[in-house]
This record gives sequence, structure tokens and C-alpha cells, in this order.
Amino acid sequence: MPNDARSIPGVDILAPQSPEVATVLTTEAVAFLADLQRAFNPTRLALLARRHERQSAFSRGVRPDFLPETRAVREADWKIAPIPTELADRRVEITGPVDRKMVVNALNSGAKVFMADFEDSLAPTWHNVVTGQVNLRDAQRRQIDFVSPEGKQYRLSDKPALIFARPRGWHLTEKHLRVDGGPMSASLFDFGLYFFHNARELVARGSAPYFYLPKMESHLEARLWNDVFLRAQEHIALPRGTVKATVLIETLPAAFEMDEILYELREHSAGLNCGRWDYLFSCIKSFRDDPAFVLADRGVVTMTAPFMRSYSLLAIKTCHRRGAHAMGGMAPQIPIKNDPTANEAALARVRSDKEREARDGHDGTWVAHPGLIDVAREIFDRLMPQANQIDRQREDVQVSAADLLTFTPESPITEPGLRLNIEVAIAYLGAWLAGTGCVPIHHLMEDAATAEISRSQVWQWIRSPKGVLADGRKVTLEMVREMIPQELAKVRGWLGETAYSAGHYEDAAQLFDSLVAAVELPDFLTIDAYERLD
Repeated sequence: MPNDARSIPGVDILAPQSPEVATVLTTEAVAFLADLQRAFNPTRLALLARRHERQSAFSRGVRPDFLPETRAVREADWKIAPIPTELADRRVEITGPVDRKMVVNALNSGAKVFMADFEDSLAPTWHNVVTGQVNLRDAQRRQIDFVSPEGKQYRLSDKPALIFARPRGWHLTEKHLRVDGGPMSASLFDFGLYFFHNARELVARGSAPYFYLPKMESHLEARLWNDVFLRAQEHIALPRGTVKATVLIETLPAAFEMDEILYELREHSAGLNCGRWDYLFSCIKSFRDDPAFVLADRGVVTMTAPFMRSYSLLAIKTCHRRGAHAMGGMAPQIPIKNDPTANEAALARVRSDKEREARDGHDGTWVAHPGLIDVAREIFDRLMPQANQIDRQREDVQVSAADLLTFTPESPITEPGLRLNIEVAIAYLGAWLAGTGCVPIHHLMEDAATAEISRSQVWQWIRSPKGVLADGRKVTLEMVREMIPQELAKVRGWLGETAYSAGHYEDAAQLFDSLVAAVELPDFLTIDAYERLD
């Protein structure tokens, strides 16, 4: 067969293939993708339908709870497979998209792990997705470098971070690759290309392919990933359990199935992570139709909120009981170079958050900016001098369903908080639609998860009887629509004309309007926005 992926029966590639892209979209690689799609897409679609059925139950007043049918799994004494030696110490991990400069800088940052992201910090244009695969392939072979337009050279250090690739979630598709007439699962596309091109190389070096798995809502979705891993390993004759994956617990339903998720992936597990921003979004989404539910301004709902703290402690206890890492959440702050006072205040918030994580028992944490690595590392070095603290069983922690569902604080809801949600969503979406998925806004690194919180919270405040501002005014669609052009003008002002004209901010404002005006809350803004990407 010629090395032309377009010749594979039933496969259509609806995008240009440059010579560079053709090096990853080989006939063999795309045939492997097609095999994964045919084997697992029917189950994926059935599980997505199951999500909608469960959300319908939530909207009828059914409350999430621990599953009675899996009680035996929760109560049994079992552990995940042993953790590879090189994964024992994960005290600081950095996350970011897979553009070439970011990959080099992240691998050289001094972090233990680079979570190479095809998901929330990447706008999934065809160019971004496939060149990201090229970049990671080159990085794993120590053949990556980068020269900036100004001539600055970036080269890989002798001891780079370990790469964990994060594919897109089960709910997303890759529209540029169709198999048997339907779009490819984005999860299988991202996983499959990375695995196909890097698994043998990594094993030959004494390492293995590592992944972060996002947006899961049940242990059945974890079981599907486990089946994918088994088939992929068999395809290239790797032993069972070679792949290791950390699951982000970033949806409310998944918080009730942590044991079960670890159990399904026990051969392939590398622990759980507290994906705090998406978790907050999921809480809003799950209780969107409950008139008794409301949350305060997003900046007020931190990890010290009782329901968020319960979720974090439950993750630690669950992981450590099963011999797994419990990774902490993201520090989104960006160092503020031109304002020492504001910078120190931001760093103080980072230190407080990371000290809480380390004292509670997390085995490591995430940062979004290289400038925070030393801050986080100092705290974990001081409070966790050993490689991890899996031996801290946290038997004192008792978390009930009610603890996970007691949503506070409910106030304040303020006009500045409402305006900030509108501003952040427009600013982020305007950059995303132009191909950038990781955006600094007001000294915080925003990604799709924080934009999801912003738009879903506005949608819910509009519809909730509790969506009332601190000054007594009810949040309404008319109020929001009056603010949208004002916040768009604000974004234009702080961006400047050059940056503003490079984005799609008017389109973003229109999209935001349609999202908050929708009768039913759209599941993910990235689904609607994806149709506008090349």
C-alpha cells in the first residue's frame, strides 16, 4: 500500500496534508486510528447518551449519590498496579498547549511533568492538533528545538520533564478525519496518534506512554479507556499495563465514582487529579435547573469552600487507600513583573493554596506558568520531603454525599463579578476562535474550563430565582445584553487595536450571547465554537 493515508477504504481526511503533517498521518497510523474508531466509537456514543439521561434525572430533582451497584468495589481491599519508579515523585507539574515553543520551555522548566495539552488550553484547529503531534514526537526523540522570530534559540535540556499527553474529552470529535462517513472521536484521534508514534520509542528508553484523561463522568467511561489501552498495546505487542494514565476528577458525577474509576483502570492507573475549574463548571451544569442552587461570584468560590474541600479530601483518601497519587489543582496566576505589591499578593495566594494541598496529603500540584514552579516546589519540598505521601491514608476523612452537595457560598453575587464573567468569556473566546486556547487575562491564565464557568454561571444566574445582585437587582438576559458591548469595548481597550484585530472578538460576543440566551444550557461551549474553527 502506498504511504498515503487517503487511500485507506472508509477514511476521508478533509484537510490539507503538508509534508510535515504527512510524517504523522502515515498510512499505518491512520489505519490504526480507523481501527480504534470502529472498535470503540459505538460505545462512546452510548456513554454520551447515558450522560444526557443522567442530566435529565438531575433536572427532575434526582440527587447524585454513590452507586449502590458498585458498593462491593468501594468496600473491597485492592490496589492499583505498582507505580513506575520515574513517576514516584510528581511534586510539581506544568501544563500548557503543544505548540513548539511551549513544549520546549515546559520540558526545560524544572517541573517533574509536562502535561502536554490537546484539550482545554488548545484551540483545536487542524494545524494546532497535527503540528502538536509532530512536536511531541520530536520531543520524545530529543530532536525538538525552536527559533523565535527574533532569532532566540530554544533547545531541550539534558533532563527534561516527563510528558503526559492529554487528549480531548469523549464528547468531542475531530471533524477533519471521517471514518465510514462519521467524524473521528477526538479522544481516539489524539490518543491514537501519540501512542502510535511514541509508545515503542518510550519503552525502548525504559519509559512508557503516559496520559491525562479529562472530562469523564463515570467508571464506564474509564472502562472504555481501559479497553482502548488494551487494544493499543496489543496492536504493537506491548505488555498489558504499559500505558499509565491519571484521571482528572473534574465532573460532579465522577466525584461519586473515584474508587470505581481507579478500579477500572487499575492495570493502567497513575492516580487522580483534582481538576478544580471544570469541577466547578460541572456543579453549575448539573444543578442548572434546580431553583435552590446558586453560587457566588466565581472568585469567591475557592478550594476552601466546604464542597470543594470535601471533594479534594475524598480524592486524597481514595487514591492513597488504593496506592495511587492524588494530584492537586492548578495555580493559574501569572507573575506580575511591573507591580511588586500585586505580584507578592498573587504569590501569597499561590503559597496558601499549595500549602493547603501539601498539608492535606496531595502528592503534587499543577502550575500554569514556569515562574511559579520554584514557589510550589519549595512548599512541597518543605512539607513533603519524601517522593510522595501515599502512605498518609487519611482515615480521619469522612465525606458523605451531602458534603459534596452542600454548595456554598451563595453570596455575594455582584455586578463586578457578573461583568468579569462576561469579559473573561468574550476575551477568551475571541482568542480561541483565532486559534489560541491559553490566554492571559488580568494576570491569570485562562483556558476553556474558566470560560465554561463564566458563561454557565451567567446562564444560571439569569434563570435562578437566587440570581440576584448584592444591590438587589435580578440578573436578567436584558441586563447581560446591555453589558456585553460594554465589556467587549473594555476588552478592546486593554488589548489594543493590533491584538484586537488579530482575534475574533465580535464573533465571540455574539457566541457568548447565544450561549447565555439558549433555552437549554449548551453542554460545552467548545462544541458550538468548534464549528467556527478551520
